[in-house]
Amino acid sequence: MSMPYTASPAHDATVVRTGRRGLLIAFPICLLLIAFGLVGVIGLIMLATGTNQGEFSVPGVAGLVVMLVLGALGVLFGVPVWLGRNANVTVDHTGLWLDNGRARQVIPWAVLAGVGVQWSRMGRRSKNYSVELCPSGPINDRDPVLWALVRDEEPIGPGLPRLRYRLPLAPGSRDRVTTAVRQYMPSHLWLGEAEREPGHIGRPDTSRRPRT
Repeated sequence: MSMPYTASPAHDATVVRTGRRGLLIAFPICLLLIAFGLVGVIGLIMLATGTNQGEFSVPGVAGLVVMLVLGALGVLFGVPVWLGRNANVTVDHTGLWLDNGRARQVIPWAVLAGVGVQWSRMGRRSKNYSVELCPSGPINDRDPVLWALVRDEEPIGPGLPRLRYRLPLAPGSRDRVTTAVRQYMPSHLWLGEAEREPGHIGRPDTSRRPRT
């Protein structure tokens, strides 16, 4: 399904900045891990050059290696968080716009057969929410922005397709996104809200990732 929509969202659209929340929560942790990694690098360099004043010990070296691994994890998780700092979800009368911080795409209401909200429990007190967008025709599963939202599962209603877009809702964004979706989408598309099994969000199918 080719999406020829190139216009920007309307000036009165609802914008939910999902990337900033991830930056504020996750990036400080990543920076802390990177700091541990730098300490590990400095310590290993001092050991290799003989400039350390302490005695060599296997536990000490192991600790420095662990710090190095933590630093690598900080970089691994920190880079995507930083690149996605400007990510947002925008909703208007055209449809639901996804901006991953590098590119933007829209899923128009006109190409959908149904829209619903699903949730699953995560522990005793937390829940994971997602917006399910079911197309009325073929789905664009190779789009650079949308491919990560594509899920192939049992249809959530009669006459709906297996392939659909699933937009996970970041903590704190559920009310704003769902309220905006209900406000702007045609009312006949609404499928309601339903509980799913724990872990229903799932993971993107990396075989659909567009080649760059």
